Amino acid sequence: MKQKLRYPFTIQISFQKVLNELKNRLKTEDKALSRQYIESVLGYANGFPELFSGLSDETNLKQYQKPIDVLLDDLFPDMLSKNEIKAAALPFRSKIFKTSDRLKEILANSGYENFEFQPRNFNPEINYVFACVIILNKYFGYDLDFFRPIYYDIPDAQGNVKNYRLFINADFVEIFPTEQSIDLTESDVDELLINYDDTDLWMQKFPPESWIFKGFTIMNFTDVTSDNGISELKSLLLSHNIKTDSKLISTKMSEILKSIFNIQNLEFGFTLFDESTDRFQNLNSQNIHSYILEAVNNANCHEAFCAEAYKSLVEEDNYFCITNIEDYFSKNPNNKFAENLQKKGVKSAILAPITKNDKLLAIMELVSYKKNELNIINATKLDDVVPYIAETVEHYFTEFQNRVKAIIQSECTSIHPSVEWKFEEEAKRLINNSDEKNASFRDIKFEDIYPLYGQIDIAGSSTQRNEAIQEDLTTQLNKALNIINSAFDIQAIPIYEQISFRISDNLAFLMKGITASSEQKVLDLMTYDVDPILHHIEDNLPELKTQVHQYFKDLESRNDVFFKHRNRFDDAVMQINQVMANLIDQKQIEAQKIFPHYFERYKTDGVEHNIYIGQSINEQYKFSEIMLQNLRLWQLKTMCEMENKFYNFQSDHPLKLEARSMIFVFNSTLSIKYRMDEKHFDVDGTYNTRYEIIKKRIDKAFVKDSEERITQKGKLTIVYAQKESEREYLNYIKYLRKIKYLGDDVEILEVQDLQGVSGLKAIRANILYQKSNDKDETLTYKDLIKSLN
Repeated sequence: MKQKLRYPFTIQISFQKVLNELKNRLKTEDKALSRQYIESVLGYANGFPELFSGLSDETNLKQYQKPIDVLLDDLFPDMLSKNEIKAAALPFRSKIFKTSDRLKEILANSGYENFEFQPRNFNPEINYVFACVIILNKYFGYDLDFFRPIYYDIPDAQGNVKNYRLFINADFVEIFPTEQSIDLTESDVDELLINYDDTDLWMQKFPPESWIFKGFTIMNFTDVTSDNGISELKSLLLSHNIKTDSKLISTKMSEILKSIFNIQNLEFGFTLFDESTDRFQNLNSQNIHSYILEAVNNANCHEAFCAEAYKSLVEEDNYFCITNIEDYFSKNPNNKFAENLQKKGVKSAILAPITKNDKLLAIMELVSYKKNELNIINATKLDDVVPYIAETVEHYFTEFQNRVKAIIQSECTSIHPSVEWKFEEEAKRLINNSDEKNASFRDIKFEDIYPLYGQIDIAGSSTQRNEAIQEDLTTQLNKALNIINSAFDIQAIPIYEQISFRISDNLAFLMKGITASSEQKVLDLMTYDVDPILHHIEDNLPELKTQVHQYFKDLESRNDVFFKHRNRFDDAVMQINQVMANLIDQKQIEAQKIFPHYFERYKTDGVEHNIYIGQSINEQYKFSEIMLQNLRLWQLKTMCEMENKFYNFQSDHPLKLEARSMIFVFNSTLSIKYRMDEKHFDVDGTYNTRYEIIKKRIDKAFVKDSEERITQKGKLTIVYAQKESEREYLNYIKYLRKIKYLGDDVEILEVQDLQGVSGLKAIRANILYQKSNDKDETLTYKDLIKSLN
């Protein structure tokens, strides 16, 4: 049994306001015929006083149909009845007692008997609140905007679902309180508005049937099937991937196109186009097929189309319509596309080019099984659809190209020139033995290799990044707070005061510092709570419209208003990393002359590099430890030069970053192996893995029995394990002091034990900085920082 809906009022059907309107017209009407007509209607209406005092029983309406028709004759003129979609109805109920001819026809074609109107996504609780708002506006004099679009979905005779938007005319409604109604105070209304989703509270303030709703409403419907279809299609395409979500897109798109064209048996196909080869491509989806590619095996454009179609679609970016497939095929007997459609029983078709930036991306194919049903006239319905399809296809192509590049990069990673010969040697072996069963590309491995590792790291980068985020978010919160406080000054509603408090609370929270969780908390506040309020202010307070518009413009553009400190920090890191990377790349050219070796570097918050040198990397030249010593000295000099470059580059920059530099010395040889799955070299073997473990943990290590970091600003740290490495590097440092790369402050320290690693030591030497090309003019780190600031 259908549950009876509850509302804050009882409904009495009354035509008193119609009667009042007729009486007012009679006072001012000066045309004799019109006066005679009004007087006759009023005289006739006098015989039905119950229609004006109010009927509580809607089942009695049928016996009053004739007088109701007479009273509503001006509202439902016969001359407009076949065009207007209109009804007179009981408010908040599905009871219609007067309809236009057009609405009668729509309901008759719906396939339902006694069709009962039910809005899309009907929610009784929201409807109850909506009824209460009407009472607040019409009786208590408020002006609350609770309007939301109401849609009805009604099938037509062909089974296509048509969408109608409802507009309600409540001019013929009066609202009266009963003894059970509550006389609300301003604080009551404030409480209701803050708790708009609390239906129990609304029912407490507006008890069921505590008011009288007297009169009737006029329901005006507008067919928005096309607009609704386009909106739904836009949402569908922008929120889904045309390839991975092809089944959903195919099903929904078919439904939408049928409703837009009002053709139940409409079908569509889709064909991608490769401009570089002038050929069609399949989407490779089981759910979206192509009528064109069904007809043409080699996907050649000229073979698929006649010259006229090719010119229209490919060259001129115009729709190509075939209103009579049979006639078209008889005139173009060699056209394989038309032949394919003919075999399938298709009678008419539209081919629509999908283009973006004057570039053809795809062809959309619409087919019908009725002659002339698809034509150049209704093809224009695609004008509003094609741009969204083009956006989706362009996104698909961009994503596809990125995947292609990723595959190329993963399968064909560029090989460092120093080891390229080894890969070529293995490739030749594979080709020469290709007839052998299970022939495959073997692992590339180099044994007895000395590793060198170094890094120049931006000191405190995480802290500086957090501080930049903190300052920018503070600026954004203050800007939003100023707008909302201004809005409260203009219109003192509680929600402004409440959101102002929350912003102020978050500002105080930010002052204590920022973490990943606190940043997300602020962003959630702005996105889900503050932004909707600002949009409301923009729409309803003209005085603040410009400020709000500028706020969102600054936010979306990520310019220096709300992203100033983050942009400045990120730009500084990016620029300094690029400068460091360029420098070590240039230095590598001369280092390769010492002895060919494998080199790689990568950028994080700083620049790290790996070097592997040994006889197995280059069998053409004789390797000795002299080459290794030369390369170690080169590395030390280069690290000092990178530190100089790091600070000299920043001399004219407002944001000053600081660096920590470190080298890790591993005095034993190891093996490196090219990982085919990861496409890069890595150490090989359990023992050799210890090197990687130390390398990853050492930069955060502390001096033994202290809270002091091994790496320090203004100093070069050399971490090692063996005494012979200490002697070797102290000799290098002595030389670097002589040529004024390093100063006299040299320390030998023990490193705090790390997890799985103990016995490490470190040499730390202060770096000297040159402010000019004259190497005799050097500065200590403290002097350098003073000069920069």
